[in-house]
Amino acid sequence: MLHKVITESFGVAIHALNTPQLTDGVINRSKRMMLDTLGVGLLGTSTAVFNKALKYCQMFMSEERSSVWGKAESRLPPYYAAFVNGIAVHSMDFDDTWHPATHPSGAVLPALLALAETLPKQPSGLDLLLAFNVGIEVQGRLMRFSREAYNIPERFHPPSVVGVMGSAAASAKLLGLSPSQCSHALAIAASSAGAPLANTATQTKPLHIGNAARRGLEAAQLAQTGLEGNPAILDMNCGFGVYYRDYSPSAMAESASSSFKWILEDQDVAIKRIPAHLGMHWVVDAALAAREKLENALGNFPLSQIQQITLRVPPSKYINCPLPASEHQARHSFQFNACSALLDNKVTVASFSEAQINRPALKELLSKVKVETPQDNLPSFDTMYAEVEIETNQEQTYAARCDTFYGHWRKPLSHRDLVEKFSLNASSVLCTEGVEGVIDVIGNMERVSECSILGSYLRMTSSPHEALYSTGVL
Repeated sequence: MLHKVITESFGVAIHALNTPQLTDGVINRSKRMMLDTLGVGLLGTSTAVFNKALKYCQMFMSEERSSVWGKAESRLPPYYAAFVNGIAVHSMDFDDTWHPATHPSGAVLPALLALAETLPKQPSGLDLLLAFNVGIEVQGRLMRFSREAYNIPERFHPPSVVGVMGSAAASAKLLGLSPSQCSHALAIAASSAGAPLANTATQTKPLHIGNAARRGLEAAQLAQTGLEGNPAILDMNCGFGVYYRDYSPSAMAESASSSFKWILEDQDVAIKRIPAHLGMHWVVDAALAAREKLENALGNFPLSQIQQITLRVPPSKYINCPLPASEHQARHSFQFNACSALLDNKVTVASFSEAQINRPALKELLSKVKVETPQDNLPSFDTMYAEVEIETNQEQTYAARCDTFYGHWRKPLSHRDLVEKFSLNASSVLCTEGVEGVIDVIGNMERVSECSILGSYLRMTSSPHEALYSTGVL
């Protein structure tokens, strides 16, 4: 007889959680995550990887059609809309990061919005918030089954493993599946989990998020039809445990019990200021501080006088890239991000263009970088630090250290700065009314009667009237 206590507890909790259990803290944090995810997703529709995926997905047709963010004339079958919108979210590595390490929102929100458009009864804003938080919660619970998951990953990309499970749980919640169906949705999703870390720093990495969103949605809808998987998938080392060498699962507390508490209540996400791997934020802030010290001492930034740049960072092979040749490698390079910050006194979306990457001055700086990995600098987004030390040919040194960057969960972005990030990203695609409409809907999500209004604003790429007409709102 299968021992399935843990999997059953997840199925029961996914089914039973309800909107009165959403606390103000969880609602506010999840709305910030939604706004940021939509902004980076809209910006991501300009990338090559998104447009290649969109061209591929346009070959598929179905009676049910869901919106492609930032594309007023494009609608796709729900699975493929979830896929391309998920790709857009992660196409620049600009989406949120959690602890233990994963990108939680991009696997869940594209699936929910694609599904919501196809339901006969439109979910309310509270329904969307609940399903979103169920998807986030399941990811958080699963990652806590392993101490290994707390570190910067070494073997697989976490959203491809926990993200697809979160998407399945969130979609199952929005579909109103039974406890047993919710458990089977997780089991089905587990057979679509996993992506090797070797594909980071390539165009394939954003597909990890797109696939998680799509395959989780598919798993929930397959479970709805009666398809079954292993009802003990979370209980077994040869089930979900295959991904962790120290797998130690535990049951999910009953949602009605006093012991239930949302993980997001205590563990906030990091929201990025630059479109790059989270680890880059420490090295950029340290580089900017070291540059400021040098400028204050010498009156300028004398590129020709720099003899060596030393970076002291955690050991992590996939973000130690001395000479990046593409934007995706640059987003995963301690060296590139430190040198860009030193050279330009900033790192922005434009920093990762081909022209910027290939600048002779930048390549000259890169040739002077030495990387050290101190034993006390562990590969964890909760404890890591970065030091940048600049040595001149006059044997003067200017050093700075970053322990917590602005945007980290210990030092969260202000609401004003979050809205500014969203507005800058979204305005590259949407008209002013579309940008303001998304901000307003997300800000009042718990009071919105039909969450489909969000989709109408996400399609306002030209005149508001034309966009609303094309979505059937007018």
